[in-house]
Amino acid sequence: MPVATLTSKGQVTIPRALRERLHLEAGDKLGFSIDEAGRMIVERTVGDHREFRGLLFREGQEPVSVEAMDEAVRRAVARKL
Repeated sequence: MPVATLTSKGQVTIPRALRERLHLEAGDKLGFSIDEAGRMIVERTVGDHREFRGLLFREGQEPVSVEAMDEAVRRAVARKL
């Protein structure tokens, strides 16, 4: 069983074998829970939708409304029909 040491700041380095098996990379989010037997469960988490806020922002570009996006999709679909 791989072993890690808790630092004075509460940090742990996940052993390489576990990172590779779980396909973990720098920046991945991990969730922690405790089961009924008192074992810690560590899971890779899926991002929260709020993390994407501003992802497509471009300086000087006007925001596009949902209605405008819907209309653009309707036009594109109509062109393909």
